[in-house]
Amino acid sequence: MPISIPRTLILGARSLSRLPAVRRQSTKTTDTDKFKKSFRGQLYDSTAQRIQNERAALMNAKLRSGSTEGQTGSEKVSGTLAGVFAAVTVAAVFYYLGSLSVPAPPIDSTSPLKNFPSPKHDLSKLNLEASWAEFVALLGAEHVSTAKEDLSRHSASEWSSYHGGAKTPFLIVYPSTTEEVSGIAKICHQRRIPMTAFSGGTSLEGHFFPTRGGVCVDFSRMDKILRLHKEDLDVVVQPAVGWEHLNDVLAEDGLFFPPDPGPGAQIGGMVGTGCSGTNAARYGTMREWVLSLTMVLADGTVIKTRQRPRKSSAGYDLTRMFIGSEGTLGFVTEATLKLTVRPASESVAVSSFPTIKDAAETVAEVMAKGIPIAAIEILDDVQMRCINQSGSTSRAWKEEPTLFFKFAGNSPAPRFTAKQISKRDFLFGKGTQSGVKEQIALVKQIGKSHRSQSFEFARNNDEALELWSARKEALWSVMALRRDENDHVWTTDVAVPLSRLADIIEATKADLKESGLLGSMVGHVGDGNFHCILLFNKSEQEVADGVVHRMIERAVKMEGTVTGEHGVGLVKRDYLEGELGKETVDAMRRLKRAFDPLCLLNCDKVVRVEPKDRKLK
Repeated sequence: MPISIPRTLILGARSLSRLPAVRRQSTKTTDTDKFKKSFRGQLYDSTAQRIQNERAALMNAKLRSGSTEGQTGSEKVSGTLAGVFAAVTVAAVFYYLGSLSVPAPPIDSTSPLKNFPSPKHDLSKLNLEASWAEFVALLGAEHVSTAKEDLSRHSASEWSSYHGGAKTPFLIVYPSTTEEVSGIAKICHQRRIPMTAFSGGTSLEGHFFPTRGGVCVDFSRMDKILRLHKEDLDVVVQPAVGWEHLNDVLAEDGLFFPPDPGPGAQIGGMVGTGCSGTNAARYGTMREWVLSLTMVLADGTVIKTRQRPRKSSAGYDLTRMFIGSEGTLGFVTEATLKLTVRPASESVAVSSFPTIKDAAETVAEVMAKGIPIAAIEILDDVQMRCINQSGSTSRAWKEEPTLFFKFAGNSPAPRFTAKQISKRDFLFGKGTQSGVKEQIALVKQIGKSHRSQSFEFARNNDEALELWSARKEALWSVMALRRDENDHVWTTDVAVPLSRLADIIEATKADLKESGLLGSMVGHVGDGNFHCILLFNKSEQEVADGVVHRMIERAVKMEGTVTGEHGVGLVKRDYLEGELGKETVDAMRRLKRAFDPLCLLNCDKVVRVEPKDRKLK
C-alpha cells in the first residue's frame, strides 16, 4: 500500500532547497561552545576536572609524605646508633671501674706477697651473732661455746713459742662428724668468717692462735677409732684420737703406730705439723705413716685423697700436700694410718759424756755404721739438771750431756693378742734378745771411743720405762723451774745433715751459755734434729730472739731446715725464704690461694698473706 506524505511537509522541503548553502562547521568545541552546552554537560565537565585536580593533589601529597618519611627514618637510625654508642661507652666505663676493684684471674705460677689480695673477712657483730644462731641449729646449743675460759684456752698455751697476741675467737664449735665440719665451713664461707682448727693443743709455734678471731673448730668430740684392718696393717681414725691411746688399743693385737711426739698430741695436729718423735731415726716421720685423708675444704667441700693401698701413682699426691699444711688448706676429719708389727724385743740404754760434742759425734758414728737403732735422744747437762731439780722422774741423773738409746730386735714379734702375751713380754721378747744385745755392745764400744763416762742399760721393762721417762719429761721439767708467772718458755727446733750435727750443737751450746738464759738442748739426733728450750721474761725477750735467730741461721747455712718437726706456725714464716728461696715461698702462697681463696683457714700461718707492717708481727 503506497505511503501518503502530507502536503505540508512537501511544501517545507521545497522551500528549504531554495535557501543559500550553509558552510559545514568543525565539531571541535571552543570556550564559547562551553557556555552554549547544556547544564548537564557542564556539570559533567566540572566534576571530571575536580576529580582530576584531587588526584593531582593526592599525588603531590604522597610525594611530599615519602620525602618526609625518608628523612624521619634516617633520623631514627641516627638516634638508634647514638643510643647504642652511648650504651657501649657506659658499659666500657663501668667495666673499667669494675676491673679496678675485682682483680683479673692470676696467670702467673706463683703469688708474690705484693700481689696477694688482702683478706676481706666480715667480723661485724651482726654477722657473727647471726652465725651463732646457724651453728646452734647445726650442732645444738651444748656444742657451741662463747664462755670466756673456753675462748682463752683455745687462743694460747704456756708452752707455745708465740706470746705476741691477746686475740680470741668469737666462739668455739664442737663437731662430731665430717658432715658437721662441712656444715660449719659452709656457714663460715658464706659469711666470710675465718676459722682455726684445734686438736690436742700441744703445738709449739702458735699454730692455733686465732690471728683474725672468728671461729675455732675444736675436734675433741671426733675421737673414735673407726675401723681397724688387722690383716692390711692399717687403721682409720678421727682427728682427736691420741697417739698414746691408739697404741694402747693396737697393742692388743701386737701392732703399733710409730710416730711418737709429745704427750697429749692427737692425730689431727700430728698430720697438720708433719711431726715425728723419738722413733723417727728408724721409722721416719708422719708423712711415711699416712695412707689417705678425708678433708673438708674452705667452702665445705669434702674430699678423700686416696684409697687404702700401700702405694699408688694415681694423680697428684694430695695426701702428702695436706700433711704439714698446719690447717691452712683444709680440715682433717679422718685419717687412714699405716701400722707395723711391734718388735719382738726392745731395750733402753743411757750413756753420759764429758761434752755435748762428744755425745753428738757418737751419734754420727752410730748412724754411719748402720746399726739399727730404734731411737737416739740427746739431753745436755742443763736439761739433766732441770730434770733433777724438778723431781719429774723417780731417780737422780748425772748432770752431764747424755744419750738415750732405744734398741729393737730385727725380727717382728709374733701376732699374739694381749691374752696370749703381756706388754712386758712384747718389750722384752724372748726370741730376738741376742740381736738387741749385739746392738748394745756395738754402741757401747763406739761410745767409749768418744770418751763415754758411763753406760747403763735397762734389764727389764720397769727400768726401761724409768730410763726413757727422763726424755719425755724434758719440756715439763724446764717449765717447772719458771721463776714466776711472767716467765715464758720458748721451744724451737732445727735439723741438719748428720755430718754437721756436732758442729751446730757445739756452736748453739756456746751461744746459750753466753746469753745468760736458762736454756737446755734436747733432740731426736738420730735424724739430725734437735731442740732448744729457753726460759725468759719480757726484759729478756731480745736476748731469746737472738739465740733462736742465730740457731736457725746456722742450720740454714749448714744446708739444714728451720724446723725438723714443730712446723712453721707464726714464728718461722720469715725464715722460709732463707731456706727455700722467694720463688718457692711464692709457690706455696699460690697453693694457699688455690685451696682457700678467701683466706679463711688458719690465716697468717706458714706463709704471710699480708706485709709485715700489719699489727700482727
